[in-house]
Amino acid sequence: MKNIFKKALEIDWILFCATLPLLGAGLVTMNSFTGDSQFFIRQVIWIFVAITIFFSLSLADFRFLRKTWVSVALFIISCVLLSGLFFVGKVSHGAVSWFNLGLFSFQPADIIKLVIIIILAKYFSRRHIEIANIRHILVSGFYAAVIFFLVLIQPDFGSAVIIFFIWLGMVLVSGISKKHLLGMFFLGIIFSASLWVFVFKDYQKDRIKSFIYPLTDIHGTGYNAYQSAIAVGSGQLWGKGVGYGTQSRLKFLPEYQSDFIFSAFAEEWGFAGVIILFLMYGIVVWRIVRIAMRGETNLEMLFGSGLAIFLIVHFFINVGMNMQLLPVTGQTLPFLSYGGSHLVTEFAGLGILMGMRRNSRVAHKDSTKDEFIGA
Repeated sequence: MKNIFKKALEIDWILFCATLPLLGAGLVTMNSFTGDSQFFIRQVIWIFVAITIFFSLSLADFRFLRKTWVSVALFIISCVLLSGLFFVGKVSHGAVSWFNLGLFSFQPADIIKLVIIIILAKYFSRRHIEIANIRHILVSGFYAAVIFFLVLIQPDFGSAVIIFFIWLGMVLVSGISKKHLLGMFFLGIIFSASLWVFVFKDYQKDRIKSFIYPLTDIHGTGYNAYQSAIAVGSGQLWGKGVGYGTQSRLKFLPEYQSDFIFSAFAEEWGFAGVIILFLMYGIVVWRIVRIAMRGETNLEMLFGSGLAIFLIVHFFINVGMNMQLLPVTGQTLPFLSYGGSHLVTEFAGLGILMGMRRNSRVAHKDSTKDEFIGA
């Protein structure tokens, strides 16, 4: 018991406490504009589960992730789970992205984003000196590409894009030459054009077209983005007040509990509330990066960097689509949006980071210093 208490004290409480206002903002906003409290009650349960997972994982020793067989096993399990969706998966919004487990549904793409961070962190941690060699970029790209395509053909374009940006971000953090970066840029253009011609469904093309020409079909494909932009703008400086958001309360705003909860929040809390919200996200990312820079090995440093990239990409995509700056992709806002899969993934990632933090460089230096003084 004493050992568990000691480990609990080693948690970054600033990071953990910064997530609480975000969770609270999601609950307050969610409960203020719907007469049905099922989303609120379920979210409270998921928050309890996610925080329990966070503290449980923070007690573990994750140095076993340095073993190659762990990464291989995680990659195989991820492929099996994503492939299994096509046989026993649940169809939701035209995509086979969920496993129906009775009491709740589980979206494997969320937790697999965390798995791909672990796989890439392990790969680059042993090859950081040779990262200029394009072979390592291609091999790491293969791991990410397999997961990317299995998610894309569900089809879940939003999650696939986030997996791509996690890979790209971690490659950049690992250190890539400028000529290779330029080559990747041109390959990306060719790849995007191929996706448009051969992969994208009609409704996905319509979303992108409605983003480029938002006012051409505000009653059809552009409706969600249009209503979301109205909600954000109508909040002005101080907001309309909790429970007085007309776009959300009158149900003009779609998916108000998940994809567009930022718009509902901005309408009720205004620009001032949004600034505070952004500040909390900034603290979360700052603490993650700070812990990553003090990692015991490159694995811990790269995992923390990947986790920060994961949250940043989710944040910018969701806020961008809520403000009509990006196409609507159906991605959640970390810690705010309704849903258990993404909450469990986010707090699991933070829990793993806390477990790694106990073996950070700072702790190592302190212990070395103590031994020297004692000698």
